[in-house]
Amino acid sequence: MPHAPSRRLLVAFALAAPLLGACVPALIVGGAAGTAISYHDRRSTGTQADDETSEWKGRNRIPASLGERANINFTAFNRRLLISGEVPDDASREAVGRLAAGIEGIQQVHNELRIAPPSTLGSRSDDVFISSKLKARLLDTDQVASNHVKPVTEAGALFLMGIVSEREAKAAINIARTTSGVRKVVNLFEVLPDDEIRRLDAARFGGR
Repeated sequence: MPHAPSRRLLVAFALAAPLLGACVPALIVGGAAGTAISYHDRRSTGTQADDETSEWKGRNRIPASLGERANINFTAFNRRLLISGEVPDDASREAVGRLAAGIEGIQQVHNELRIAPPSTLGSRSDDVFISSKLKARLLDTDQVASNHVKPVTEAGALFLMGIVSEREAKAAINIARTTSGVRKVVNLFEVLPDDEIRRLDAARFGGR
């Protein structure tokens, strides 16, 4: 008789299911892991809304000439913008980076676009599932809350965004490195001192 699926695997499937639809177009815009306004977030709700708007602006500034030759994802977190995916050449990579840097309110751009053909639907689905597996694994640890880590995976490279303490960053990176399917981990965390993290948590969650 087959063993019942583990809790972690079931959670990963549940987290991945609603995200797979976003992987269909050849040109994908918006964070690979998806975004939503959350009250369990160290950003203010206003900043969360601004980040959503920045992703939308990024999508609308992509040159139409790229068309199906590119797969470009924008993920904003606390006014920092990650650009990931594939473009056909260096000129396109630089052009998208300049457009992103001009988005109002963005304080920093991480241009992680690769010079490569657009990834396949299967590859994108695998990437979404990797991000979901990490979120599920974070639910099993008390070292860092999954709500405070925003993962984005592209071609097996796992980018970690969020507002965390040094201890939380180390824990999340260690978990990410041992997550099945991860080729490399890129640390894009905004690391704050412990006292600032406690202040943010008290303001947002009443000290919980």
